[in-house]
Amino acid sequence: MANQLIQYMTTLLYDGSFDGLFTAIFEIFEYRYKDVEITSRERFHQENIFAEIHEVITQPDKSERVLNKLEQNIGKQGVYKLLKVFLSEEPDLENLILSAVRQSIKYPQNNILENFADSDVLKISKICKSVDRERHRMTAFVRFEKMQDGVFFSKIDPDFNVLPLIRKHFKDRYQDQKWMIYDLRRNYGLLYNLDICDFFYPDEKIDLHHYQQKFHDEEKSYQVLWQRYFTKTNIVERKNMKLHIQHVPKRYWKYLTEKW
Repeated sequence: MANQLIQYMTTLLYDGSFDGLFTAIFEIFEYRYKDVEITSRERFHQENIFAEIHEVITQPDKSERVLNKLEQNIGKQGVYKLLKVFLSEEPDLENLILSAVRQSIKYPQNNILENFADSDVLKISKICKSVDRERHRMTAFVRFEKMQDGVFFSKIDPDFNVLPLIRKHFKDRYQDQKWMIYDLRRNYGLLYNLDICDFFYPDEKIDLHHYQQKFHDEEKSYQVLWQRYFTKTNIVERKNMKLHIQHVPKRYWKYLTEKW
């Protein structure tokens, strides 16, 4: 009788990539797993000693089949929302996405991501709004600094992994100059060389301790001028710090030259 109370769960371990996650979801249906959880190998800690481990090998063809089916059921915008959930790095992102996939298959004719009565869908909606706010703030507050090699460099430290979401914005806006955006927290970045805009993954974290020594002379002069301009035009009598912080939260001040 006691044996009947034991809950056997299958834990699918994947490599942490978007394709890896959707390969795992494909294999849940392929092998007809019922009681499952998905987690990346990096975050895996086995708490349930009765859980069976299924190692997922990323296969883009399996991932693509799931994504194509999803696009049929919830549209490109729906898939884009699930991408934002993935980039949010929320602890339960995998199982939220799995829940959405299951519902899209069960109710293919309904826009399941609009069913806010469902707790998972409601959480997905809240996550998407938070990620969208961070994406918008990165496009607004990113500041480039001209380096000695002529490349314009920017460092960011967003709460969510929004670099893939701001790629098109900066590629379209700064087509006539070489630039680099580096995510301090995740140790990867975007590099545009006037031809290709692609991600780069350094073997080690970029040393930013002395990076200001590599500023172009023009950059040093520009920063001094901008700081003087900001000081001169800042009317003390009209200063409203509460409103200012509402529009420009303090955690973004590190990106702004006038705040140094």
